[in-house]
Amino acid sequence: MIGLGSNKSWLGKTPREVIGSASDALRALGQDLVLSPLYFSPAWPDPKQPAYTNAVARMTSAWAPEALLEALLAVEAAYGRLRFDDPARRYAPRTLDLDLLAVDGERRDTDRLRLPHPAVGERDFVLLPLQNVSPAWTHPVSGKGLPELLGQLPEVSAQRL
Repeated sequence: MIGLGSNKSWLGKTPREVIGSASDALRALGQDLVLSPLYFSPAWPDPKQPAYTNAVARMTSAWAPEALLEALLAVEAAYGRLRFDDPARRYAPRTLDLDLLAVDGERRDTDRLRLPHPAVGERDFVLLPLQNVSPAWTHPVSGKGLPELLGQLPEVSAQRL
């Protein structure tokens, strides 16, 4: 599962168009890609920033998770994504954010890759689109399904577009 997000235009493309175009780029990394509907959500953690367009892609891939992560970072860079070492700019607006959320229930905890993504069960803008493409998904660590994870959130503000 791959989370997609954008809250900054790129080369004249709106965040919605960036997500659509990026999903086409993801098709080169695997097979049977299914993209969720788009969701609109306040920027996190600073809701004063531009709102996000989010989606989740489900696909199969022969790539090892570490290699897939590197490929996702290359796609982000191709879409003008800038990464900042400064913690104050860590959540700055971005043209494209691709997160490797989960890979077939695998667990990893290295300096480079954590699977499942550490916040996959805590963000409505991930859980709602994930529910669209994989309604039976369960968190590999907690064993909780999507309805339970969504029910534990203090607020659900993401809206389907």
